[in-house]
Amino acid sequence: QVQLVESGGGLVQPGGSLRLSCAASGIIFSDYAMAWYRQGPAKQRDMVASITSHGGTVYVDSVKGRFTIWRDNITSTVNLEMNSLKPEDTAVYYCNAYGTWSHNTYWGQGTQVTISS
Repeated sequence: QVQLVESGGGLVQPGGSLRLSCAASGIIFSDYAMAWYRQGPAKQRDMVASITSHGGTVYVDSVKGRFTIWRDNITSTVNLEMNSLKPEDTAVYYCNAYGTWSHNTYWGQGTQVTISS
């Protein structure tokens, strides 16, 4: 059974920081590209950052220089460090796993991030 379990969301003031973590089980983690998506109120789910099995990263323009994604293939975790947070970063953040060879896709349950003073 594949599980992606996110943690680390919460309420923070503008300019603050949060770190999200996603623990994967039931997959060969190194065979999967990992990504963080977010879905704001009344918006579609969009990719925020992704990382290949070898560590190559891609960021959406709105978070470049503020967010950092990294993975640990030993502990099967992917993390998202979010700095200089803005109200428009408010969303439910989802962890995603995409099989490099299998093309299987899995999602976590999501974690709420709220930026507000």
